Amino acid sequence: MQNNQASSGEDELIRLLLKRQSELNSLLEVTRAINKNTPTATLFQMLEVILKNYLQIGKFRFMIEKSGSFSCIAKYGGAIESPIVLNNTWKQLSKLKAPSSLRDHTDKVLNTYNYFIPIYHKNKALAFALIGDFNIADDMLSNDLNFVQTLINVIVVALENKRLFRERIAAERFQREMELAVEVQNMLVPLREHKEKCVEVDAKYLPHQDIGGDYYDFFRLNENEFMWCVADVSGKGISAALLMANFQASLHGLVAIEDDLTTVVERLNKIVIRNTKGERFITLFLAKYNERTRKLCYVNAGHNPTILYADGGAVQLKLGTTMIGAFDELPFLNEGEIDVDPGSLLFNYTDGLMDLESTSNKSWDEDKMMEYVIDNGHLDPDAFNEGLMHHINNVVKGKLIDDITLLTLRIT
Repeated sequence: MQNNQASSGEDELIRLLLKRQSELNSLLEVTRAINKNTPTATLFQMLEVILKNYLQIGKFRFMIEKSGSFSCIAKYGGAIESPIVLNNTWKQLSKLKAPSSLRDHTDKVLNTYNYFIPIYHKNKALAFALIGDFNIADDMLSNDLNFVQTLINVIVVALENKRLFRERIAAERFQREMELAVEVQNMLVPLREHKEKCVEVDAKYLPHQDIGGDYYDFFRLNENEFMWCVADVSGKGISAALLMANFQASLHGLVAIEDDLTTVVERLNKIVIRNTKGERFITLFLAKYNERTRKLCYVNAGHNPTILYADGGAVQLKLGTTMIGAFDELPFLNEGEIDVDPGSLLFNYTDGLMDLESTSNKSWDEDKMMEYVIDNGHLDPDAFNEGLMHHINNVVKGKLIDDITLLTLRIT
C-alpha cells in the first residue's frame, strides 16, 4: 500500500515537472519570436496554438486598451460578439484585479466564459482575456491561470515596446524632416538687407516654430527693374518648404521670359494646382518696379495688402486676385499700377503680424498698423522694422501664434 502511494506521488511529481517544462518551453519560444521582431499576427497565432493545443482552451477573447476603450485583437471559438459588446464587458470587470471565475455571472455575455484574466501595470489596465470551454482539475487551475496571465503579459509588453519603437522612429523622422525644411527655407530666404542707389531693403523673418510657411524674395530683373514677392504657403514642415522651393524656382523662371505680371500669376496658379492637386494654396503679393518710369505694377493674390507710404499718407495695395492653388482658373485678376514718389516706403508683411495673442488691453488691427506706418514711414527700413517689433513686443505685448515676415523697401 505504501509502495502504491509512493509510486502515485512520484507520478504526480513527474507530471507536474513535465508541465512546468512545457510551460517554460512555450514562454521561451514566444520570447525568441519577440526578440526576432516577429510580426504581431504571428505572435497571436503562437498564443492561440499554445492555448488550444497545450491548455485545451476552446474559447478565447484577447482585449487590449486603446485610447480609453478595449479592442479585441485575437479571438477564436464560439459565436463572435460585436466589438461594442466585448468592450462593454469591461464595465462589469473593472473592479477585478486578479484572475477570476465567471461561472454564474449575471451578465449574459460573461457567463458564457469560465474565467477572466486581467493585465495591469501600475494600476492601469492594459489588457484582459476571457477564456471559455476550459475544464481543468482544481489542483492545477491556479497554475494554468497564472501561466495564461504570464503569457499574455509577455505579449502585451512586446506590443507596447513595438508601439514605443514606432513612435520613436516617427519622432526621429519628423525631426529630420524639420531639419531639412529649415535648411530649405534658409536657402530660400537668404536676404536680410540690401542697399543700392535707388532702393534700400530690410527683411525680418520670425518663425513661430522651427519651420513656417512664409516666403519672401527680392531680386533685380535688369538695370532698370527689380521685383519682390511676399507669400504665405499653407501648412508647415518639409512639404511646405518643398512647395516654396518649387514656387521660387517657377517664379524666377517665369519672370525671365514673361514681362506681364498677370500672365506670371496665372501660370503660377496652374503650377501650384498641378503640384498640390488643390490640397495647398499660396497667398502672395508680387510687385515689379521700373526705376526709369517710376511705375510700380503689382498683383495681390489673397494676401495682406502691402502699404505704400508717401508724403505723410499711406494707402493699401489691394488689386489682384484670390489665393493661388485654390482654383483651376483664377475667377478674376486685376493688375494694379501706381506711380511711386521719391522717398516712398513700401511695407510688406504676412498675416502672422495681425494674428497676435495680446497680453495687454492694447488693441492691434489694420487701422492701428496704418497709424504706425504713417507715424514711422520716414524711418529707414531697418529702423522701421525694428521699431515695429519693439511696438508689438512692448506696447501691444502681442504673443506670436504664427510666422511673421516683414519686408520693407525705401525707394529714392
